[in-house]
Amino acid sequence: MRIQQRLAIAASAAILALSLGAGAHAQDMMKLKIGTEGAYPPFNNLEADGSLVGFDIDIAKALCEEMKADCEFVTQDWDGIIPALQAGKFDAIIASMSITEERKEKVDFSAKYYNTPPAIAVPKDSAITEATDEALAGKALGAQSSTTHSNYAEEKLPSADLKLYPTPDEYKLDIANGRIDAVIDDVIVLSEWLKTDDGACCKILDTLTPDPVINGEGAGIAVRKGETELADKLSAAILAIRENGKYKEINDKYFDVDVYGD
Repeated sequence: MRIQQRLAIAASAAILALSLGAGAHAQDMMKLKIGTEGAYPPFNNLEADGSLVGFDIDIAKALCEEMKADCEFVTQDWDGIIPALQAGKFDAIIASMSITEERKEKVDFSAKYYNTPPAIAVPKDSAITEATDEALAGKALGAQSSTTHSNYAEEKLPSADLKLYPTPDEYKLDIANGRIDAVIDDVIVLSEWLKTDDGACCKILDTLTPDPVINGEGAGIAVRKGETELADKLSAAILAIRENGKYKEINDKYFDVDVYGD
């Protein structure tokens, strides 16, 4: 056999081996479906063009890259997000979900990936001067339903007239139009909203001291009960992007402070 023929056969065999190896590698790659709300800016938001943006989304992409996982996003209304995870609609929730004991009864969590306190916002001309139960007595207080913030209001501000909304967009609209007197949510969510034209109506009244029982240990990634291996891989990836600078890069894209917390 001529040398040229032998070389051609060897080259073809090498290309085939590489192709088979690449195919096997692609098959071995972890595939994950990530559930998120898509209605909680600046953490996660579904844009008009159908794209998902926000801190949660960028963190999720960084974690998937760190784990060498092929990830796909699925949007889900907040009220049904845990049942959808349990039903297998997706494999993990990355949607600013606080790690609480109540939720641990239904899902397992990774380590936290950020931790910021709640706050109360009011109209700029509001006569409310303190974020206390006494000062908010009889006042209409808006909050997103099924959140640690609505739970906090029920427990710590029982004298307020609590109004629950499916997403923050609805309470923002109501306070801007004078239909409610105050709102409670994450301080970052409220602060970023106040920077927009829609948030020009309002100001932060005060930042609240979190209650560990109500507010939990920070925002983590929820997985189905018993899937501790996946939770551990996500925790390791969170630590890795904290150490390699990717977390800071994403953090600084959105915020002026480190939202990871203590």
